Amino acid sequence: MKKLTWLLLLLVVSLGAQTRHGVVFEAEHGNPIAFASVRCGDQLVFTDIDGSFLLQDSRGPIRVSVTGYKDKTVYASQSGSTQIRVYLRALDVGKSQNKANLLIARAISSRKSNDPQQALSSYKFDSYNKLLVTANPDSISGSIDSVFYFKYRDKKIFRKLDSSDYHFKKYISRQHLFLSEKVSRFEFDGEVLKENIKGARMGGFQQPVYELMALKLQSFSVYGEQFEMARVTYNGPLASDAFHDYEYRLQDSLRISGRKVYAIAFFPKKKRGISGLLYLDEKTSGVAQATIRFRGVIDITANYRFDYLFAQNVWFPQITEIIVAKGRYDRPISILGTTLDFEPESNTANQFAGRSLTKKRQKFASDFIYARSATWFSAPEVDVPVEIRHPWVRAEIEDQAVKRDEAYWKSVPKHDSDPRDEQSYRSLDSISGSFGLQWKLRLARRFLYGYIPLGSIDLRFTDIIAYNEYEGLRLGLGGITNEKFSKMVRIDGYGAYGFRDTRIKYSLGTALRLGKFSNSWIGVSYTDDIREIASTQFITDPKKIRIYDGRPFNITTFYSYKSWRGYVESRLIPKTESIWQLEYSHIDPLFDYTFTKDGQELQEYDLATAEVSLQWNPFSEYMQTPMGRIETDRGFPKFAFQYTQAVAGIFDSDLSFGKLDLRVEYEKDFLGGQKTTALLLGGYAYGDVPVTQLYNSTPNNPRSGNVLERIRPGSTNGFETMLFNEFFSSRYFSLQLRQTSQRFEISRSVKPSFGIVTRMAYGDLRHPEQHLGFDYKTLDKGYFESGIEINMIYSGLGLGCYYRYGANSLPQPSDNFSIKVNFKLDLGM
Repeated sequence: MKKLTWLLLLLVVSLGAQTRHGVVFEAEHGNPIAFASVRCGDQLVFTDIDGSFLLQDSRGPIRVSVTGYKDKTVYASQSGSTQIRVYLRALDVGKSQNKANLLIARAISSRKSNDPQQALSSYKFDSYNKLLVTANPDSISGSIDSVFYFKYRDKKIFRKLDSSDYHFKKYISRQHLFLSEKVSRFEFDGEVLKENIKGARMGGFQQPVYELMALKLQSFSVYGEQFEMARVTYNGPLASDAFHDYEYRLQDSLRISGRKVYAIAFFPKKKRGISGLLYLDEKTSGVAQATIRFRGVIDITANYRFDYLFAQNVWFPQITEIIVAKGRYDRPISILGTTLDFEPESNTANQFAGRSLTKKRQKFASDFIYARSATWFSAPEVDVPVEIRHPWVRAEIEDQAVKRDEAYWKSVPKHDSDPRDEQSYRSLDSISGSFGLQWKLRLARRFLYGYIPLGSIDLRFTDIIAYNEYEGLRLGLGGITNEKFSKMVRIDGYGAYGFRDTRIKYSLGTALRLGKFSNSWIGVSYTDDIREIASTQFITDPKKIRIYDGRPFNITTFYSYKSWRGYVESRLIPKTESIWQLEYSHIDPLFDYTFTKDGQELQEYDLATAEVSLQWNPFSEYMQTPMGRIETDRGFPKFAFQYTQAVAGIFDSDLSFGKLDLRVEYEKDFLGGQKTTALLLGGYAYGDVPVTQLYNSTPNNPRSGNVLERIRPGSTNGFETMLFNEFFSSRYFSLQLRQTSQRFEISRSVKPSFGIVTRMAYGDLRHPEQHLGFDYKTLDKGYFESGIEINMIYSGLGLGCYYRYGANSLPQPSDNFSIKVNFKLDLGM
C-alpha cells in the first residue's frame, strides 16, 4: 500500500510538472491570434504567428490577454486535455492600435539615438557563432512502419518494413547533421562594420567552406530601412515608411534588465510578409528584444536580445539567432544551396471555429530537420579608437584561423553546448575522410570554372572537345598550374586540332604574382586561334563554365588571329576586378571580306591595341580568405566596362579606332524558386573599325531549312530568331528580360520550370561603304523577339520556342519561329 501511495504521488508530481501546449483563437471567426500574452504564475510567454504557446508548468490559472480582446482565465481543472484551447471575444481595438502607433512612431523618430550603428561613434566586440543542421530526437517517433500498396481498390498488400525513421532517430540522438563554429572580432568605425575571424572549424572539413562562414542569414540591426532574413529582403518594421506596410498592436508590458518595456506586435498589411514582436523601452523607445518571423514556403524565426549600456543609454546586441525549418508548402523547397531539402506537404485545410479538419500526408523524420545559427556577443568596447583595414571587405579570415588546435577550442567560452557537439565533429570528420569530401569540395570549386584538379595542374575540360561549323570536331588539351605548383608563378596554355579545317591552334602564357591581398598578377601570353566575328568579350569575365552552351554549334563565320599579349590583373580597387593589357594581333578573316580605308583595300590587317576592362559589383559582399578573395553575397545590379583603343603605326599596325562597351546585370531570386533576370548591353565603336571588331548582337539562328530543320542547341543570352551575319552595328544597345518559375514536380524524375523571355535591340552602322564582300542589315528599326521556355524537363534537358516581330520580322511567318533545345546542369551550388 505504501508503494502504491508513493507511485501515485510520483505520478501526480510528474503530471503537474509537464509542459503544456495551447492555442488561442478568435471566438467569432476561429482564426488564431498571434502574439497574445499567456501568464501562468511567474511565467509569461507570447503566442506565435499560429496562435500557439508552450508553458513549462501549467499548474494554476492561465490568464490570456491581448489588447482589443476580452481577457480570459483558464483554470487547471479546465486544462486537462492534451491541448489547451482558448477563445477570446473581440473588443474595440482602436485604443490599442493608437497607442501602439504612437510608440512605434517614437521608436522610428529616435532611431539615431537607439541604433548602435548610429548612436555610437565606434565600438568593438567579440563573438562566438554556432551554425548547425539538426533535429530534436524527441520529436521523431522512430517507429518501424509497414509499407503497403493497393493492388486492387479494396485490397491492401504488404510490401516491406520501413525502418528509415528508426535509424534516423538513432543517428540524430548521437550527433548533428552539420556543425560549424567560428570566433570573431567585430569592429565598427562609424561607417563600416567588419568581421575579423580568429578561429573557424567545420565538421567534416579540414578547410572550412568559406562561403558558409560568411553566410549572412539575418540583418545585424533591427532599425534599418530594410530587414534581411534568409537572403530575402523586406521593408523594416522600424523603417521610415513602416506604417505603409505594417499594422501594430500593443500586447503587454513587462520588465527586461529592470526596465519597463512594451511588447508591440506587428503584422503585414498585405497577405504575405514578416510579422513579429518588438519590445520597446518605455523611456528611450529602443529595442530591448525582438522576434521576427516569416511563415510560408519555409518557417523562419529571427530572435534578438540586447543588453542595456547605462553609460551610453543604448541597448547593445547580446544574442542574435535565426532558425529555419520546414513551412507549409506543396512542393519541395531548398534553402542555403542544398543544405536543407524539405519534402513537400500537401493538405486540404478547412478551418471552422478553430477546429482543424486538415488532412496531411504522413510526417517523416526529415520534416523535423532545421537549421539554426546563433551568435553570442561579449566584451563590448564602446567609443574607442577604431581603424579598419580594407573596409571594402566585409569579413576577413586569418590564415591561422583554420589551423586552431583542440586546446584553442577548449579555451573558447561555449554557449548552448550540446552533448552531441563533440561526437558530431568526430563522426563528420570520419565520414568526410571516408568519402573524400575535402577533395570533392575542391573539385566542385574548380569544376564550376571548367577545371578538373590533377595534382599541381588544373585540367581545363572545355578544351578537350568542342564543335563548330568551321572547324568541325575540335579536340584538344589545356590547363593551368595551381597553388601546389607555385603560389607565386602560374603557367597556362592549350593545344587543339580542328578536323574540318585541319589546323592546329594553341596558346601559352605565364604570370607572376604581385600581391596576395589584391590578387594582382603580371603576365604575358601568345595565342594562335580563331574567334567569331563581331563578338564582344569582356576580358574580366571569369571563365565560369556553362556545362552546355549550344551557340558555338551554329557559328559559321570566324577570323584567325595571332596575338602577343602583356597584361596586369588586379582587385586592388574596392569591389572590382580589372585587367589592363597591351596586345598586338594579326587578323585574317576566314570568309570573303575586304575592308577599305582611304582607298586602300585590306583582306587582312595588324592591330596594336591598349585595353582596360573593369568588373564592378558595388552591392556584393566579399570575404578575404587564405585562398583569396571570394564573393560571398552576390548583390545586383553588376556593371562591366571595357575600353579598347587601336593605334595605327605602332609595329606596323594598320588601323586606328576606339570601342566602349557596357554591361549591366540584374537578378532577383525568390524563396519559392522563381527568378527574375535582366541584362542590358551596349557598345559604341568609332574610327576605322573592321567587321571583325564590330557588334553582331549575338545571333543564334541558321539561315537554311524550315522551322523543324532549324531546331538547334539554344544559347544563354543570344537572340534565338536572329540569323547569323544578319545584322552588324558600330553602336547598339540591347535589353533582355527573363522570368522563370519554380520547378513543378510531375514525377520524381520530371520537374520542369517555365520561363518567359523577351529581347529587344537597336543599333546602326557608320561608314557601311568600308565593308565589302557580303550582305548585311542594320538595327535602326529595332529588333524584337519573345519566347516561352520549359527548362529542366528531364536530366537537364529543356525546350524553348521564340518568335520575332516588329519591323524586322521576316515575310514568311514560319521563318519568324525558332525552336531550341537547351541543357542545364543543376549542381546545387
